[in-house]
Amino acid sequence: PPYPGGSPDNPMGPRALTLSGGDGYAIHGTNRPQSIGTFASYGCIRMFNEDILDLYARVNVGTEVIVAL
Repeated sequence: PPYPGGSPDNPMGPRALTLSGGDGYAIHGTNRPQSIGTFASYGCIRMFNEDILDLYARVNVGTEVIVAL
């Protein structure tokens, strides 16, 4: 279901950066910080909410992101 912006129940935290290119990657916060660094779902890179807020404020649309596996 859709969550209102800033909802503490939002599984993607307060911000999400989706990456273009058709790979399905997203960098986002989480309402489950214990999931950071684990394989919880394909293509999601989780960050602490305070860190995604900082990153979101500092990057622009079109910023290059390199995903290394």
